[in-house]
Amino acid sequence: MSDKRSEATPVVWESGLEVEPVFGPEELERSGGSGRIGRPGEYPFTRGIHPLMYRKQPWTMRQYSGFGTAAETHQRFLYLIANGQTGLNVAFDLPTQCGLDSDDPMAEGEVGRVGMAVDTLADIEEAFAGIDLNRITVSLTINGSAVAIMAMYFAMARKRGFDLATLRGTAQNDILKEFIGRGTWIFPVEPSIRLVGDTIEFCARHVPKYSPVSVCGYHIRESGADPAQEMAYGLAIACAYIDHVRARGLSVDAFAGGLSFNFDIHGNLWEQVAKFRAGRRLYATLLKERYGATNPNAMRLRMIAGGGGGGLTIQQPENNIVRGAYYALASALSGTQTMALCSFDEAYTIPSERAARLSLRTMQILMHEVGVTDTVDPLAGSYFVETMTNRMEAKIREHLERLEAQGGIVKAVAEGWVQAEVNRQAYERERKIRSGEVKKVGVNLFVEEDGGEPPDVEFHPYREEEARAQIARLDRIRATRDATRVRAALEALRAAASGGANVMPAALDAAEAYASVGEICGVLREVFGTYREPICF
Repeated sequence: MSDKRSEATPVVWESGLEVEPVFGPEELERSGGSGRIGRPGEYPFTRGIHPLMYRKQPWTMRQYSGFGTAAETHQRFLYLIANGQTGLNVAFDLPTQCGLDSDDPMAEGEVGRVGMAVDTLADIEEAFAGIDLNRITVSLTINGSAVAIMAMYFAMARKRGFDLATLRGTAQNDILKEFIGRGTWIFPVEPSIRLVGDTIEFCARHVPKYSPVSVCGYHIRESGADPAQEMAYGLAIACAYIDHVRARGLSVDAFAGGLSFNFDIHGNLWEQVAKFRAGRRLYATLLKERYGATNPNAMRLRMIAGGGGGGLTIQQPENNIVRGAYYALASALSGTQTMALCSFDEAYTIPSERAARLSLRTMQILMHEVGVTDTVDPLAGSYFVETMTNRMEAKIREHLERLEAQGGIVKAVAEGWVQAEVNRQAYERERKIRSGEVKKVGVNLFVEEDGGEPPDVEFHPYREEEARAQIARLDRIRATRDATRVRAALEALRAAASGGANVMPAALDAAEAYASVGEICGVLREVFGTYREPICF
């Protein structure tokens, strides 16, 4: 008679880690033991970065939003805040992300289409009018043109009387992941990293409570990386920025606490939990052992962990409501500081107000009804969770070692090696979904009898009249601003960029003079040139 236990179907996570049917103390010891679990709020932060976590402070809820004009986006912000959202995550349109003004020929057809159009400080002022920036923290999802947008945000805050020394918030500003996963880069790799370094240095000296970079494993995962690669490439990118800023003479303890992270959640719940616990521990280890950090704040991996669009499907879209709830659960069990969920209709359209509210309610139900905030890290001590956390850390280290063999993340990105790795993984993932090897309900499993026709897709219309209004607004600003002051500010910016000085003070002066995003980024293009993407197979 055969042993039924030996006949169990093998389970292998997307990261390549095999999962046994049963875990006990033997598996935990073979994986490295329990010696590095620690206590919450203490090095190496496996169990979370705060001693009491959600018992003291629940996660911030920060849905990604923004479209059309600043006035429309302002109304959506107020709607979300009125429904209980505790932070804002701003979407910008493609011209703004690429450092173009709304009247640039390259912007035609894209103004305000998939995010808020921003040309000058006036747009930022309107978008955040009346919003208490000390109560509602704001994340700016901007990268290539981050210098211009951050300068405008700081100028707006200062103009409204907020003290930059106490201002909180985040800018995404992770340009290396743009080269890997999104493509809204502007400048070549090296000057792009220099500009990120300028924002980190400026904030360390003048806006110390603000996070000038949110390192985004999220978009690398959405582009096809598996969970272990997502974490490894995210940590490597953070280390590249740390290396750059330390070379300027700043102590790691003086600025690393300002770095934050943005990670993705979709797929196997336990794989996500192991990824975050292992990544948090490994990051703390790197900061302490590689960089000599002594300030615990510098070693903490602070993160927004949100349900990823890569897990949603256009087929049977209501299933995405259920998926989002599980993604939120994974985020909470993983010890996130901020949570966001893609709305159920986001697989095929810009989220409706109803869908955005439902995502918000999902997080609120999880926070107030389900009990995940009752105790810190409720999964700690599980033979399964701790064993897989150890194995995940080893897998992440393997990816980091492969990167080092390629000359480091900066070289590997500049030459297209990381992009090729992610593309290869994306192909394999899609192949497995199509073959049914990776199960996807409604796609290759429990498909509707009628063929599972996708819903009618109602595209967000391109409203030419709104684009014309945005351009007219820009024309009015140009006609009424002090042209002499603008020219002087842009010349000072050019001098700082070409002379190796930190560009942020000059960019802030230019923003306050109502120089446009296109003008500020145009000066930097003249100095640094533009990036040409390598093609690797």
